[in-house]
Amino acid sequence: MTMINVALHNVALGETQTFANLSITPLMAANGSQADYLTLAEAQALGLAVVTEVSESGSVPTLLLDNTSEQAVFLLDGEELVGAKQNRILNLSILVPAKTKLEIPVSCVEQGRWSHLTREFASAERTFFSKGRARKAARVSENLRDGSGRNSNQSEVWSDIGDKMRNMAVGSATGAISDAYEHFSVSVDEYVAGFQVADNQIGACFAINGEIRGVELFDASATCGKLMPKLIRSYALDAIEEQQSDVVADELSVESFLEAVAAAQVDSFTALGEGEDLRVHSSSITGGALAARNRVIHLCAFSQESEEAATERSGRMRRVSGRQDARADHLRQRDAFDDGDEFDLS
Repeated sequence: MTMINVALHNVALGETQTFANLSITPLMAANGSQADYLTLAEAQALGLAVVTEVSESGSVPTLLLDNTSEQAVFLLDGEELVGAKQNRILNLSILVPAKTKLEIPVSCVEQGRWSHLTREFASAERTFFSKGRARKAARVSENLRDGSGRNSNQSEVWSDIGDKMRNMAVGSATGAISDAYEHFSVSVDEYVAGFQVADNQIGACFAINGEIRGVELFDASATCGKLMPKLIRSYALDAIEEQQSDVVADELSVESFLEAVAAAQVDSFTALGEGEDLRVHSSSITGGALAARNRVIHLCAFSQESEEAATERSGRMRRVSGRQDARADHLRQRDAFDDGDEFDLS
């Protein structure tokens, strides 16, 4: 039995909560671990962790973290870091030891900027949107198995962002995914406010339109409580994009999904910081976990669509977006006609 199996075996399902088309089923544990580390946001607020470019010239896939704390610092898979020469996301979860400088693998989520806004990065109140995290996780796993390091497919990350921005009709001068979160900030915050985190909750399973999309599991309820809003924002952006989709919802089956994660193949690699990187993969599941200090610190696993299903979903979203654009044009013309303006009816 793997550490992931043990971690999943020790959770119970809480009562599913739903806001709009996003459903979250809490994962509960009677005896969670104590968080013997700081989150990145906590460490930065205390002035104990600094994230910068690796040099003055910088390197797109790598940043430098300086942990001056007496405690380890936990970095969350997909967590967005804003500032410096361009915004990035973390490629996987990492536990940076106390009093350690470490180069960390990242992906760019702001294609059109390469100039300093700030000297240091700040941890944003969000992670990368869940569909993008799923594809990134799959590529990181593939590269680890091939001995190619912990890189993502950067072109694919940019492509995912481009698709998201087009589907959601968001413009950005620098191709920054942060502009999509800003554009829909009111709606995203409504999703966050629509869910409550219980005292003994250590994770959650997420579903959009009734389809299971992913699971997040932590070792400690304190960590879950601090990071859950970031994760809800991630899934909320996908939920907003798909809210008017004409897809018929599948039956919600959290237990079946967790069983599929537990049954997936697990490959183990020595982590950059403390512990092991456990990479999860099957025909329908992709993701990874950080195991350290005799427990799973964090697990994230995602439902992996086939290429055919992904193409079909993208086509549906384009059709819905096209109908929305056509209706918007019709309403603008109608309003112009009502105001006495001239326009072509042919």
